Amino acid sequence: MSKDLLNYETMVERALKSVVVEALTQVAENGLPGSHHLYVTFATDFPGVELPDHLHEKFPEEMTIVLQHQFWDLTVEEDRFLVTLSFNDIQERLAIPFPAIKAFADPSVNFGLQLKFEGEGEIDVTAPAVLEEPDAKPEAEPEPEIESTPAETAEDGDNVVTLDAFRKK
Repeated sequence: MSKDLLNYETMVERALKSVVVEALTQVAENGLPGSHHLYVTFATDFPGVELPDHLHEKFPEEMTIVLQHQFWDLTVEEDRFLVTLSFNDIQERLAIPFPAIKAFADPSVNFGLQLKFEGEGEIDVTAPAVLEEPDAKPEAEPEPEIESTPAETAEDGDNVVTLDAFRKK
């Protein structure tokens, strides 16, 4: 078997992470359409993750947020996204670098991605350029839910894309 000099695994991982960035960008610009809601699992101890101390104590390694009923000021930047969520009726601002994301799911359409996470953020993904102004204003924004289980356990695991089957052992 030949050595992969083109590094397809990295290309595919970058493409998968770009799906997450694009989905968050669309939601930031237009709000959540229909019954869509997003689960984002990320490493809380990853460099650049910003969250309140009480949440970091409760979730020292990993946390899943759900953007569904109420979230505010979702902002997608070049290397991270920021969102304000309510925890015990207190609004808190979180900043999550894209390389910290481990899993992404939208259970309303049975879609999910389990992303490669090395803890070093070796896959670089940047936000897509905005080509035009959105026509629609965001609708009333849903309230987030917090879960301590990884997103890949949501639903039956249907349509969760993982590259493990294709990786060399």
